[in-house]
Formats: sequence, structure tokens, C-alpha cells
Amino acid sequence: MSFANTFKALSHPVRREILDLLKMGKMSAGEIADQFELTGATISHHLSVLKQADLVVESREKNFIYYELNTSVLEDMMVWLADLKGSKKDENE
Repeated sequence: MSFANTFKALSHPVRREILDLLKMGKMSAGEIADQFELTGATISHHLSVLKQADLVVESREKNFIYYELNTSVLEDMMVWLADLKGSKKDENE
């Protein structure tokens, strides 16, 4: 996992909105696309960036591709960020 890829993926508002949608559970690419006024190719690009950053995982069922959050990457980021905050606090004591 690369934090640079993760932060790059999180930098775009559409990708953050896709992640918000996926908090409710797995969704097909079509279900995700229906929530936006963007082309299918644009949504596909955003999903690809999220997948490359390991923020989402995909699974195939028949003719559909489903996406869901990869919570382990999010947990790793939260631990890393918490460690940064803890380091500053430790210096003040």
C-alpha cells in the first residue's frame, strides 16, 4: 500500500463521494454511476483510481462488477494519522 496513492485517490470529491456511497455496502458499477451526472467512462476511471489505491475491492458476479470498501487500508491510514498526532502530544509532555 502506498499512502501517496491513497491520498491522491482521496483528493478528488467524486471519489470521496463514491466511498461514502460504499459505506452502505457493496454496489455495482451501474448503481454507483446512477448516483452521478457523469459518463460511465468517468466513473470507471474514478473506480480504477480507488482500486489502485486499495480503497475498494471488486468482485464479479455474472455480468456485473461489484465494489466495496477495503476497510483494512482505511484502518491503516487511521493508525498512521493517530501516530502522527500522538507524536506531537508526546513531545509536549
